[in-house]
Amino acid sequence: MYQEESDIEEIVSSLLKSASIADHGRIDPFLSKPMLEQMTLKGMMKGTRNMLGRYIRKWFYDEEIPFDITNSPYFPPMVNAIQRAGPEVKPSTAYELSGPILDEDVEEVRK
Repeated sequence: MYQEESDIEEIVSSLLKSASIADHGRIDPFLSKPMLEQMTLKGMMKGTRNMLGRYIRKWFYDEEIPFDITNSPYFPPMVNAIQRAGPEVKPSTAYELSGPILDEDVEEVRK
């Protein structure tokens, strides 16, 4: 199992435990209201965005990519394309990027 998968399972597990405590009328020690009353769609989206940010950060660290690369005009469209593709689409391999996909780009530039 990948470390990221265990991170996700840990987050889900902790959310379920908090919800379980809230179901029994106890208050989460970090919140003033039971967890189920505090969890909003906006809060869930922020948590998901933070989790995704951690995965992106790990990849940037591992590959020693400078963070200011996110200012590239190509970064947001890439992220949007990944989001639209969905989880069933596998990422391109090094061979595909340096071979067939690169060949398509060269041909596009020639035209």
